[in-house]
Amino acid sequence: MSKIPTLTDATLELENRVATLTFQRDDVRNALTGTSLVDDIVQTVAWANLNREVSALIITGAGKAFSSGGNVKEMRDQAGMFGGAAAEIQEQYRMGIQRIPLAMHDIEVPTIAAINGAAIGAGFDLCNMCDIRIGCPNTLLGETFINLGIIPGDGGAWFLQRVAGYQRAAELTLTGRLIQAQEALEYNILMEVVEADELLPRARAIAAEIAAKPPRGVRMTKRLLKAAQRMELKDLLDMSASLQAISHQMDDHREAVSAFLDKRDPSFRGD
Repeated sequence: MSKIPTLTDATLELENRVATLTFQRDDVRNALTGTSLVDDIVQTVAWANLNREVSALIITGAGKAFSSGGNVKEMRDQAGMFGGAAAEIQEQYRMGIQRIPLAMHDIEVPTIAAINGAAIGAGFDLCNMCDIRIGCPNTLLGETFINLGIIPGDGGAWFLQRVAGYQRAAELTLTGRLIQAQEALEYNILMEVVEADELLPRARAIAAEIAAKPPRGVRMTKRLLKAAQRMELKDLLDMSASLQAISHQMDDHREAVSAFLDKRDPSFRGD
């Protein structure tokens, strides 16, 4: 097992194959710019991909917000990644916040966003990069870039329409309006809404159910689901046949079949 990395503006825990990444910059509402959270997220993804003891990753925020996205004060002051000539800003996006969608798109384990508060702009987009999203009465979501005269520079235009469909994504992106948990549930942006004190327990319960499955099977299934978003059916079937052939040769498959026939709980080793 690879060592849990030491992060700067977030904490990372691992228990029973479930990792939990918690943003710890409540002073700036867990903004993704002007903090080290981009590096923390990318480092966590790299660690999870290499660590075979991880079967699921929960992402949440400490304090009142999940993440406020970009730091608006830095935008006003044209500071940090928002400063310099257009070519410099372009490069700062590429080398900065755009590392998040690339990392999240390639993460090998299922991801769950436990949205404890406001998730705005790039914070909302990060939620949509996750496989599963759970909200609570404090959840507030918005694709608000247009309100500041900018566009979703972090891939939001790609992720949101895959979650909510093109028409709803267009409406939310072009109006920049905020939506609360119940409306997000109706749009299938959230899978569930629970009470605030049940948010993390519910996320952990879902993650634990995933983590109880064959570890390599979980990763291969996640890979297949992501591939299905971009592949033609015939190509996906070819990929499915290859992964299935590997699955049939795995010890965990044999253990699962034996446990099923013996009417007992399986014991998986990740082989």
